[in-house]
Amino acid sequence: MPYSVPSAGPRGASVPALIVLAHLRWDFVFQRPQHLMTRAARDRAVYYIEEPVFGTHDDHLVCRQEGVVTVCTPHLRAGDPPAPSQARTAGLLSRLVADEGLVEYDLWVYTPMELPVTAGLRPRVTVYDCMDELANFKGAPPELRAREAELFARASVVFTGGQRLYEAKAERHPNVHPFASSVEVQHFSQARAGLTDPADQASLPAPRLGFYGVIDERFDTALIAELASRRPEWQFVLIGPVVKIDAAELPRAANIHYLGMKDYAQLPEYLSHWDVALLPFARNEATEFISPTKTPEYLAAGVPVVSTGIRDVVRPYGDLNLARIADGPAAFEAACQSALDEAGTQAAQDRQCRADAYLAGLSWDHTWAQMAELIEAAATSDAHLSIPAVHTQLVGSDD
Repeated sequence: MPYSVPSAGPRGASVPALIVLAHLRWDFVFQRPQHLMTRAARDRAVYYIEEPVFGTHDDHLVCRQEGVVTVCTPHLRAGDPPAPSQARTAGLLSRLVADEGLVEYDLWVYTPMELPVTAGLRPRVTVYDCMDELANFKGAPPELRAREAELFARASVVFTGGQRLYEAKAERHPNVHPFASSVEVQHFSQARAGLTDPADQASLPAPRLGFYGVIDERFDTALIAELASRRPEWQFVLIGPVVKIDAAELPRAANIHYLGMKDYAQLPEYLSHWDVALLPFARNEATEFISPTKTPEYLAAGVPVVSTGIRDVVRPYGDLNLARIADGPAAFEAACQSALDEAGTQAAQDRQCRADAYLAGLSWDHTWAQMAELIEAAATSDAHLSIPAVHTQLVGSDD
């Protein structure tokens, strides 16, 4: 058997299935793809196709059920160049479509590099969810931009992971819509209830300044090193996997604590005992277009936020005075001290009230509902005709 698909349970018979090409493993950091696809799978079959795993085995597709989403991982024989390997993955996907009886389905693409694996697919609608400017990331293959151009030509509708990315892509396709990072407010607001302090941070003294997310070339290691040196009494709690950078080069100090990767469900427990939540992103090509999911999550947890000048944090969170924005060690230190000084005051309560009012307009349910509406509009419209944009980035709308 080239693959086996576990039963995903009933789906709406009239709603086409969704095949998703992803560059992120499903069990990596829980972020935009997972939020959206778990909602998509409520009324349609969703097949989340991961990048392949190579070995000595014959080609086959391993599928497993993750809640309501079917996650499929191609296992390919190692040794071939990328083009033949992608052609073999295309064969596995064509077989999946045929054997699952997917007469009508949509294609959702996160990674243009995997576009060749769709050679045998005939989707009703092709969606490009451009959550990051992948071509700016460390180690990006040179052909990525050409693949993206091909994807723009084939896509019926394009979503972007933030307003800055929308501005960069809007001229390249007639049907582009910005959908900045949203939030599950109820999940993160648990942090305000005084949850039990996790064992691996319970012994750390206050104040605690925390960050969770992927620690990669976007993370400003030099900034954290300088802050830790300037303020040895502050404890820096860093949660998340280290990717594409040498862990040996990370700043080390008695007050810097790397706690590793945590489940999404655990994050409110850590946030519940932080005094300041950090967005210490470097200012480089890899961060020019990011829209950090953690910004509204931090605010929903009731923790004051200090960020470097990332455009999609400045607008709207800095402009609305919901987050402090500072670049450079001295300014960032001062912003953190300001947040600590404000704790427990009326000004802090007022800031949180404004944040809660803003967050009331955000939810991943709402984001998915708007996306689904645009997909259906694209299905019944000429792909080259512009559809009125849904602009949600400043009033509520993904690493």
